[in-house]
Amino acid sequence: MKNKCVLVTGATKGIGWAVSQQLSDQGAHVIGLARNTDTIDFPGYLYSCDLSKAGQTEDTLRMIREKFPIDAIVNNVGMVRSEAVGEVDLASFYDVLDLNVRVSMQVVQAFAAYMKARQYGRIVNIGSIAAHGARLRSSYSAAKAALNGLTGTWALELAPYKVTVNTVAPGPVDTELFRINHPHGSKAEQEALNKIPLGRFALPQDIAATVLFLLSDSASFITGQVIGVDGGASLPGR
Repeated sequence: MKNKCVLVTGATKGIGWAVSQQLSDQGAHVIGLARNTDTIDFPGYLYSCDLSKAGQTEDTLRMIREKFPIDAIVNNVGMVRSEAVGEVDLASFYDVLDLNVRVSMQVVQAFAAYMKARQYGRIVNIGSIAAHGARLRSSYSAAKAALNGLTGTWALELAPYKVTVNTVAPGPVDTELFRINHPHGSKAEQEALNKIPLGRFALPQDIAATVLFLLSDSASFITGQVIGVDGGASLPGR
């Protein structure tokens, strides 16, 4: 990844932060997007942008396109709302779809023409095993399933231009966001842990390692794939 320019959304926390750090360690130029950027010692170029606002997102992407030759994209930003079917607030549903799906679409469209012209590009989406279905996750499951569909579609359309598109689908990852609903020692934590055959939660670095592989030249013949990094949690026989 040395000297590659990689755009990472949601770059200052959790998986996005781990991806940004590992990219920087490998000599990449990391361009991060995040809403809160104050007092953050980011390993690259960090831009403040509220990605939930399409207009602000478009303006920021235009500025980045004018300044950096983007070689790769990591669509990481997302959100989860925990609601049971029958109790799903439609405004919340739209918010989850918007941040998880619209932002990815908007980012890819901002740089697709450049990648096609160069005959090179890497796109990695951060999905979830929730795309298979998950309790209390109607909006999130729908959003991540949509992202899987986009991955295949973009892979087909961009393959003639030597641009690869893949999704990394984590199970539970030990992040600040995860711990809000799964405190250490809680029943919720144990229930989530019981679903993972390897017996531990993923670390953000585990997910980042797979993302970096898919961004590398070693993965140049892999496209249109959804790769689970979940400790076996998505296995049907568990």
